[in-house]
Amino acid sequence: MKISMIGTGYVGLVSGTCFAETGVSVTCVDIDEKKINGLKQGIIPIYEPGLEMLVKKNMQKGTLQFSTSIAESMVDAEVIFIAVGTPPDEDGSADLQYVLAVAREIGKNIDHYMVVVNKSTVPVGTGQKVKQAIIEEQRKRGVQIPFDVVSNPEFLKEGNAIEDFLRPDRIVIGVESPEAEKVMRRLYKPFILNNHPIVFMDIVSAELTKYAANAMLATRISFMNEIARLCERVGADVNMVRKGIGSDPRIGNKFLYAGVGYGGSCFPKDVKALIKTSSEYGYDFKILKSVEQVNEEQKSLIAQKVMKHFNNDIKGKKIAIWGLSFKPNTDDMREAPSLTIIKILKEHGANITAFDPVAMDECKRKIGNSIAYAPTMYDALHEANAVVLVTEWNEFRLPDWQKMKALMKENVIFDGRNIYEPDEVKEAGFIYYGIGRI
Repeated sequence: MKISMIGTGYVGLVSGTCFAETGVSVTCVDIDEKKINGLKQGIIPIYEPGLEMLVKKNMQKGTLQFSTSIAESMVDAEVIFIAVGTPPDEDGSADLQYVLAVAREIGKNIDHYMVVVNKSTVPVGTGQKVKQAIIEEQRKRGVQIPFDVVSNPEFLKEGNAIEDFLRPDRIVIGVESPEAEKVMRRLYKPFILNNHPIVFMDIVSAELTKYAANAMLATRISFMNEIARLCERVGADVNMVRKGIGSDPRIGNKFLYAGVGYGGSCFPKDVKALIKTSSEYGYDFKILKSVEQVNEEQKSLIAQKVMKHFNNDIKGKKIAIWGLSFKPNTDDMREAPSLTIIKILKEHGANITAFDPVAMDECKRKIGNSIAYAPTMYDALHEANAVVLVTEWNEFRLPDWQKMKALMKENVIFDGRNIYEPDEVKEAGFIYYGIGRI
């Protein structure tokens, strides 16, 4: 089976590589010639554990290749995936210009029946827009070649994307014809054989499922962050509350961690897009507006704690930042809480030195050398007045407290992910601040 994957960003590259791993012949396409040339040499443009090895393995097998030509990739292909970016517009809606541009290219070049799959995260109604764009281009050519549009949203967690794709919790596919369902069943047969659940539904429901899933997870995070704020006022420990409610099987223990707020490429964008879609259909999604507001406030909370500790005077203070990416095992800094924290601290005159295992180059790309970067986590602490833990990388979990004390000017730690035990930190001679902890 031959497929084409348009877009070599996070979703496209991971999806195309994993399909190649099942024996499918995959051509990944991108208009960025530099990126494609790099991929042909085994240079991976994103950080994702296990991806580089899998890309090289399947290139050697001949099941994975890269191209800048959509037309060439469509030759003999049965399925073509649209996996390009859908960045938020100024009004919060998903920008579909790249999705529709690909759809038009498909319409210009299609010469046999194909299944066109929306893999990008797109709002309700996009399937119809893609279909119409392909039809319009065919009309210009004076042809009427049959095709089907399908919605197949991704549910990949950055840092665990390979495992998520190869062993999915569920596969959601929106179709509108028996032929399209047949093709998609064949493509996903290796997963069905391994008993991974596949759910077929209509296209609109599949489009909404992706947004609903991310919005629910974002809601849980903001809910726990509000509970954490209440914990600080009443003298409770949010970690104890989390364990208490997470043991209820109706609730479960996933995404119940208080912290500095969510970030990344999905939750912020998808919450905004669902709010916008709801508005377009005449519905005021009050809960999600609150989720978004709480998250924005939460990003600044740890900076406020720093300010309060130093009596609102941090001018000239050196603050060490541990962790820059929005979560561990990725270099993604889109909507990362670290950016908000750094901005606030710098505005009040602090000097920032940061360390992150993989995201420092990405941080330099975003904010340049407005902060200092340390080669190790301990180098960041030299003469620091405080350290702020922002991203819960494994290497930060068991630090050498005595080494930290010897390096730091003042022994103060702000634990933005609640990964340390307050009593242990205090016994080591530090002043400890967490999120929602006594």
